Amino acid sequence: MTLTSSDHIALSFELFPAKDELTDAGLRRCVRALTPLKPRFFSVTYGANGSDQARTIDTIQTLRSDRIGVPVAGHLTCAGASQADVMNVAQTCEAAGAKWTVALRGDGENGAGGAFLPHDCGFASTADLVAALRQQTRMRIAVAGYPEPHPDSHGQAADMEHLKRKVDAGADAIITQFFFDNEIFLRYVEAVRKAGIDVPVVPGIMPIRDFGKIANFAKRCGASIPDRLADRFAKAKKRGATRELALAVCAGQCDELRDEGVRAFHFYTLNDATLTLGTCQALGLDPSNPVDGGGIDRGEEEIHESISA
Repeated sequence: MTLTSSDHIALSFELFPAKDELTDAGLRRCVRALTPLKPRFFSVTYGANGSDQARTIDTIQTLRSDRIGVPVAGHLTCAGASQADVMNVAQTCEAAGAKWTVALRGDGENGAGGAFLPHDCGFASTADLVAALRQQTRMRIAVAGYPEPHPDSHGQAADMEHLKRKVDAGADAIITQFFFDNEIFLRYVEAVRKAGIDVPVVPGIMPIRDFGKIANFAKRCGASIPDRLADRFAKAKKRGATRELALAVCAGQCDELRDEGVRAFHFYTLNDATLTLGTCQALGLDPSNPVDGGGIDRGEEEIHESISA
């Protein structure tokens, strides 16, 4: 099969910064495995309340070094820092070679679901952060979207108003929280378009490496797991076949979304490339190991083709 321009898929991969030599080695293995897929960027997260910002910067600088040299994006949050400090981090990331940034409100000290308290001299909202980034940097800006209600949600209408403020402030794309029911995502995109928001909506994809851990995290984030999926993983665990099921589920989810017109995916890798790489290979997105034909040639603007409006 010959891939046409409409078949091109933009990829991005999320990492968390290394805390020690062991996790740094794991992060490097993950990046080496996924780099042949030619992603738009590897994004590097902050911790709760901005606690990992130094490690985030160190990781970005390492990934941009001569030995690695991959495209990067740093996460920025409004939590736990003054406006001046946040913008200093943003400009440091840009100076290190970041072309994208992921602008987030941030959670409280307890992580996902924790109460957010603005810093006395900090940004009060993500929209304010986005506006400052647009004015003071040349990086392109992605913001978060929630196909299912965020723990602090005040209803879909309020959520859409908030999302529109972020986009109106200058966001270039929306990356969603992970989800496991594609209908939820597709209904969300429809609501986004009805709200007059026309930037790309990129689905966040979470491969299920450890069902129990992902289920606990999903509960804290407000992401639902269909009962049928939980039942399948329970049965697969008894057979020792959870990895095979996880790969089939993730590849199947992405294939269905591609059939619906999605042309970009953001994978939450948890610093393990195995399932993400396997999924992309199953979809024929690995130029070095094609399944159904030639490789993918991604242009600079392809992230803007993420989903048809």
